[in-house]
Amino acid sequence: MPLVHIDLIEGRSPEQLKALVKDVTNAIVKDTGAPAEHIHIVLNEMAKEHYSVAGVLASDKA
Repeated sequence: MPLVHIDLIEGRSPEQLKALVKDVTNAIVKDTGAPAEHIHIVLNEMAKEHYSVAGVLASDKA
């Protein structure tokens, strides 16, 4: 049972998230042969205030 965790900064539409999980599922099916119904994907959306790069919060970037 493949289990995939994807961490994202919030702000994507439901349609974008649906496309993401579909594409990731299809890639795993293609590359591993695992049946789609056995593939689990967990999306974790973070607030921009909870993620930083090089000491700068994503919420502070233009």
